[in-house]
Amino acid sequence: MADISVHIGDLHLKNPVAAASGCFGYGTEYEDFIDLGKLGAIFVKGITGSKREGNPSPRMVETSSGMLNSVGLQNKGIDYFISDIYPEIQHYNTHIIVNVSGSTIEEYVMVAEKLNDLEKIPAIELNISCPNVKEGGMMFGTHCPSAIEVTTAVRKVYHKTLIVKLSPNVTSISEFARAVEGAGADAVSLINTLLGMAIDAETQEPVLATVTGGLSGPAIKPVALRMVWEVYNSVKIPVIGIGGIMNATDAIEFMLAGATAVQIGTANFIDPRVTVKVINGIEDYLVKKDITDVNDLVGALKIPGQL
Repeated sequence: MADISVHIGDLHLKNPVAAASGCFGYGTEYEDFIDLGKLGAIFVKGITGSKREGNPSPRMVETSSGMLNSVGLQNKGIDYFISDIYPEIQHYNTHIIVNVSGSTIEEYVMVAEKLNDLEKIPAIELNISCPNVKEGGMMFGTHCPSAIEVTTAVRKVYHKTLIVKLSPNVTSISEFARAVEGAGADAVSLINTLLGMAIDAETQEPVLATVTGGLSGPAIKPVALRMVWEVYNSVKIPVIGIGGIMNATDAIEFMLAGATAVQIGTANFIDPRVTVKVINGIEDYLVKKDITDVNDLVGALKIPGQL
């Protein structure tokens, strides 16, 4: 049987498949559908320093081969997470990774410091790339000095595995990957949603209350694959691939492009069992190709004319 375990920094994952933040809640919502212990990790929804109501409705709309969302990081804050959510999920037999968001560097630092003390939270995903908040979020992810500043500040106080989630809404995502690597990131995850919008021709108004939102789903997969490949060839730290993964073949393509692990997001809304199906599909592929270690797929893309 093939070895399907991978490492993200010091973090050992039983397999390379994780549920993406924002599309899997805290994991509790999927307990009736799958054995959560089979997942490599669960990236829980974004947590901020204090309670956020999120953006006004409507804030989700289906698009061709995808969806737009402008939820706006709705959550009850880090203290509520620690007191009410963490006790309910700490028993899961998989890694729980918290997506950390904020409007200021001080807020990011405060949340990260509090998560240090939670034994069953071995890593955080620093979300510097959310396009759906007016302050912070994408501002840090689209301005390289700011990305460096927030990553450096969090690295000083956070002592476990630090993953930084990158925005695709930039000219050169490799520049940002190198920047946060230099600032102390143990890994990068990409891509976050692409900025988009939807218009109702009948009313002649935008569909989303915020006018623009984040595009996810199969429509963004080609962009995500290209960016993962670029970043893999630019940094030495592991890359976690995200963007339109609907099945095992999609996940394998991301690994060939350079992803050590993948996150599955929008597909969970279509099939709540998709994560386990992808894990099984990767195992079948390894057997078919007579590959004994899933890590042999990482960056194994064959480009004609290149050795």
